[in-house]
Formats: sequence, structure tokens, C-alpha cells
Amino acid sequence: MTESSPTRPDDRIPVGISACLLGREVRHDGGHKHSRYCTEVLARHFQFRSLCPEMGAGLGAPRQAMHLVDTDQGMRLRATRGEQDFTAPMQGFVADTLEGLADLRGYILMAKSPSCGMERIRVYREDGEVVRRDASGLFAAALMERYPLLPVEEEGRLNDDRLRENFVERVFIHDDWCRLREAGLTPGGLIGFHSRHKFQLLAHCEATYRRLGPMLADLKRRPLEEIADDYIADFMTAMAKRISPGAHVNTMLHLVGFLRDGLEAADLALIHEQIQAYQRGEVPLVVPMTLLRGAQSKVGQPYLAEQRYLTPYPDALGLRNRV
Repeated sequence: MTESSPTRPDDRIPVGISACLLGREVRHDGGHKHSRYCTEVLARHFQFRSLCPEMGAGLGAPRQAMHLVDTDQGMRLRATRGEQDFTAPMQGFVADTLEGLADLRGYILMAKSPSCGMERIRVYREDGEVVRRDASGLFAAALMERYPLLPVEEEGRLNDDRLRENFVERVFIHDDWCRLREAGLTPGGLIGFHSRHKFQLLAHCEATYRRLGPMLADLKRRPLEEIADDYIADFMTAMAKRISPGAHVNTMLHLVGFLRDGLEAADLALIHEQIQAYQRGEVPLVVPMTLLRGAQSKVGQPYLAEQRYLTPYPDALGLRNRV
């Protein structure tokens, strides 16, 4: 990190990150890929834990450039020039490291890396020809397999406003879920989680929203742990879907329905006007959302007061100013 956090370190959410993105000179050429967005913006809210799998595997920096090779013995990590094979030390690092990442709430990876790349990694045949372009790096693949609920994103994709907002939202939700599990799973805790996140779920995927409610209607028909595991797997899968403007409009109109009776006609008309302006692309999401939050504060509707859809992450991140 390049600066201290304005909040206590314990208040920040633990998130893993590729070490080169923090400015550490750990890349194969001895350089880095410092992400100022990560160190100057996200570091205010995320307590980053950095790893470089290749350095962790003892390969040093600078080092030979590497790529993935599909062989009769499976996927191998080899030098791009020559036949030196680094698969065993990388696998050893992964085996030694993964269990220690269980407390992380998200992970930001370096793109195009044969160890850290989340997707679109080239795989070569032994003759040097590209056989596919849809692999994950060895560490990234193992991370996502071991922690399927973990929000994972590549730093470059965080330049996309909607992908950035989606990733940060998922990190905060995953943190809430992990806190729930750490405190001890109870029926009330599970219902409470669903209640405060249900409008976020509605915005991301209405079909999942309609399916998960009934799943929680009878918590005695199966062991609670089984229900919780099935629930959160579907929930986090739905949360990874991008929200369309139309889905946000639908969700905001649901919220308006709870506030309607407590608002003046002029206030209600202004909210509808700005929701429509958002739907036409004339204003960002923050405009109608700010009006809804103000209306909730005025009306004091208790059910909406707990809805994380209104405040899914700190306002200081400014994420809804750009979507």
C-alpha cells in the first residue's frame, strides 16, 4: 500500500492481490504493474494481502518468461525459451498456500500471467502452437476451485465501470456472509442475510430471487448447513451477473412501492422522473438512488432501512456515479 488507511486496519476487508499490482518489483522482467486505483482508492477499504506465486515458488526476479503447455502429462508451466519446467515448484507453492487464504473476502489478480491470470490465458502445444486461449493461470485456477464463492477479478477489468462496481459489491456481500458463518450459522442469521440483500439479488437475477425465497421458507426440512450451502452458491452465482439498467429500474420501483404512502405527491413524482431519466441514460444510478435514500430517511420505513441495495458499499468509492 502506498498510503495509510483513514480507517482502522481491522475495519478494512481482507482481500488478496497480486504483489506486482502494489508496485512490488516481482515480475519476470524485474518490474511491476502498480495499480494506483488499488493502492490509492481500494486500499482505503480493503486490507490487501499480496502474493506473487512465482516468487513464492522460489523462481526469483528477474526470471525466465513462462507459459502454459498442454502435454501428455497434463498442464505444465515451462520457460518460453528452452524446456525448463517450473510446474512442481508452482504446485508446491499452491499446496502450501491455499489453505491460508480462507479468510479472504475477494482477490484481485494480474491479467495474462500463466500463474495469476483469471481467464483468457494462452495454452501452447509442445511444438509451440497455441492450442487454446481460455485457460486460467495455475495459481488462479486452484484459487477459484478451492474457494468458489470468492469474488475474483483481474485488475485490468476493474477499468470497466460496471465490472468494478460488481466486484466491489460482491466483496462486501461475501464479507457479510463470512461474518455470519464465523459467528455461527442460525436460522435467524440466514433469514437476516437474505432479508438485507434481497433487493440486490432481485436486481442481479430475478429468477434466482424468486427461487431462493421459497428455499428459506421451511428451514426444518433439511439440515441448515445444507440449505445454507445451496443458498449461498446460487446467491453468489447470481451476484456475478451484471445488472442491466432495466433491472435497476424494476428494483427501484419495488422500493418506491414501500415508500409511496409516506411521500408527498411532488416527492414521488420527482423520484419517478429521475428513475425514468436513469433508464434513458441521462443520469447515473446515483441520482435516483440518492432520492430513494432521502425518501427512506424521511419516511423511516423499517423494512427498507436494512436493505443493503441502498448502500451496498461506502459512498466514498463513487461507484454508482459511473453506472
